[in-house]
Amino acid sequence: MSHDKTPGEGTMAVWAGEEEPLWEGATQVPVVHSVSFGYDDLDKWLEIGQGKAQGHIYSRNTNPTVRAFENKIRQLEGAASATSFASGMAAISNTLFALLSPGDRIVSIKDSYGGTNKIFIEFLPRFNIEVTLCNTTDHEAIEKAVSSGCKMLYLESPTNPTMKIVDIARLSNAARRVGALVVVDNTFATPINQKPLELGADMVLHSATKFLGGHADALGGVVCGRKDLIDQVYHYREINGATLHPMSAYLLLRGMKTLELRIQRQNESALRIAQHLESHPAIARVFYPGLPSHEGHPIARKQMRGFGGMMSFMLKENTLEAVSRFIPRLRFAHAAANLGAVETIVGPPATTSHVECTQEERAKLGIPEGLIRYSTGIENAEDLIADLAQALDIFG
Repeated sequence: MSHDKTPGEGTMAVWAGEEEPLWEGATQVPVVHSVSFGYDDLDKWLEIGQGKAQGHIYSRNTNPTVRAFENKIRQLEGAASATSFASGMAAISNTLFALLSPGDRIVSIKDSYGGTNKIFIEFLPRFNIEVTLCNTTDHEAIEKAVSSGCKMLYLESPTNPTMKIVDIARLSNAARRVGALVVVDNTFATPINQKPLELGADMVLHSATKFLGGHADALGGVVCGRKDLIDQVYHYREINGATLHPMSAYLLLRGMKTLELRIQRQNESALRIAQHLESHPAIARVFYPGLPSHEGHPIARKQMRGFGGMMSFMLKENTLEAVSRFIPRLRFAHAAANLGAVETIVGPPATTSHVECTQEERAKLGIPEGLIRYSTGIENAEDLIADLAQALDIFG
């Protein structure tokens, strides 16, 4: 969107990425299912194939519907370039393997998403890539680890599922001093609530399956950032084939039209629910960065415009058995592994964010078996609060 004044996020969510004239005057981006794209002019075909001209030759590489999705999130994040993937984990793994080489060192946090943590502890070491995981809220320890030299600092804020907050600007400055790249997983916050690139990060990625799409009907991932970095990740992705399907891109585009509206509603409802749970006698602790009691609240207030729809909480009866009695009583919540949808979704890390990890690995990461992850939907907040209250009645 090339105008002097940058439109607001709500306007960009609707219009960004859709500036090019659409087929036959369509007002919605069409789903282009074609695997290949034909050219009578061999010279033009060659130029496009070599990246010297705009166009498409094969949908494993690029596709018109997919490009519209990439351009929409690119503009919302304020990035120079973007490339997409078949899932959020494809975005994470492709970014890491495209930019890291044997002998490199990466610094990250212990509270990253379970799949990301698996890459750190299981896969990267196989390729002789050194991984240093720091206590998430110990900024001094992270700065010290970075100062000794690394290729990349990988962050996630808020974290999944413990909702911890890291100071992106502070840690980006530490990385810049040693020439390290900063990659931030912005899935929980979305560009409506947080802009990591404005805070100093080099790249920002999303599981688009979650809040971006918002309807739990399409898998996808995306990474945005500097063009030279995105070009490297794109090249890796086009060869390994973790390509976003055009139909998924269309569904994500459609979902993103209401991104700002959904996030604003989820921000407001989640704060009300977190405040209610914090005062409930059956709840031991609530993890939500919008609460003043949250350890990372001062940082969240500084770098976030809203605190998001995600939270987690612990029952006083802190066992997986208690969780298994509580969750089925909820009427307005899917017990499922997804998050960020219009419907409220609930589940313990043992079956959601850290299902790939053993109980011992979750304990080492500081994730109690009785923790409950709660993804606030767009239902009426008072109905969700009443639903939680009746479900908690079983604890007296």
